[in-house]
Amino acid sequence: MSTPDQPTVLTEHLGHVSLITINRPGARNALDLDVATRLADAFDAAEADPEIRCVVLTGAGDQAFSAGADLKALARGERAIVPGREHYGFAGFVRHPMSTPVIAAVNGAALGGGTELALAADLVVAAEHATFGVPEVKRGLLAAAGGVFRLPEQLPRKVAMRLVLTGEPMSAEEALRWGLVNEVVPAADVVPTAMRLAEVIASNAPLAVQASKRLALGIVDGDRPAETAVWDRSGEEMSRLFASADAAEGMKAFAEKRPPRWTAR
Repeated sequence: MSTPDQPTVLTEHLGHVSLITINRPGARNALDLDVATRLADAFDAAEADPEIRCVVLTGAGDQAFSAGADLKALARGERAIVPGREHYGFAGFVRHPMSTPVIAAVNGAALGGGTELALAADLVVAAEHATFGVPEVKRGLLAAAGGVFRLPEQLPRKVAMRLVLTGEPMSAEEALRWGLVNEVVPAADVVPTAMRLAEVIASNAPLAVQASKRLALGIVDGDRPAETAVWDRSGEEMSRLFASADAAEGMKAFAEKRPPRWTAR
C-alpha cells in the first residue's frame, strides 16, 4: 500500500496534458489493488477535466514500465480490479471508456499487464531497452487483460501468436518494426518525446479529437461493443485456469524461483 509521502501513483498536470506515473519502482511498478484504484481515479479525473486533452502514462525509474500484476497480491487473492468500477478492467484502465487520448511512455520492461496497458493506450513511445511480452503461460495463466486478443489485432497474427504461446519477450526495435509502438528513443527521451506528442494532440480541437477516438475504436456509450463477447470469454477462461492446480503451481514456482512442474490439472 502507499503512504502519504510516497503514493503509488503520481499525477502532474503540464498544460493540457496529464502525466500519470506508476510509482512502485522497487516492485518493478507491479500492479495491485491500490495502484489500480489510484490509476482509475487519475483517469477519471483526466476524463472529467475539460482542460486535460491528452494523458501520458509511464512508470517510475528506468527499469520497468510495469511488470504487470503483482503476483504476491494475486496469490493472496487480491486482484488489480477496482470494486464498483469492474467495467474498467485490469489496473482501472484496460477497458476504461475514455475519449481522452492516452500515450504510453514505456520506460523499460512491459510484461504481462504492462504490455496490456500499452495495448490499451492509443500511442506508444518506448525506450531503446524496453521489452514487451505476455509471460502468463509460464505461470499457468493467460493474458486475460486484453493481451490474448489485442495482440493479434495490433500485430500480424503469427507474430502475435509467438508472443502469446511462448511467453517470450519482444525487443523495442522489433515492436517498432511490427507497429506495436510508434517511436523508439533513448531512455532519457521517452517521457519528453511522449509529452511532445501529447502537446501536438492537445493543440487540436479537443471535441474533434475525442469524437475521432470514439469512432476509430468503436466506442459507444462508454463501451466497445465489438469486444464485449471476447472479454466475457476471456474472463471465463481465466476463471477456469485460476482454479487449476497448474495455476497454483505456476505462482508457487515463481515465488520459489524454480521451474514449475505442470500436471495439466
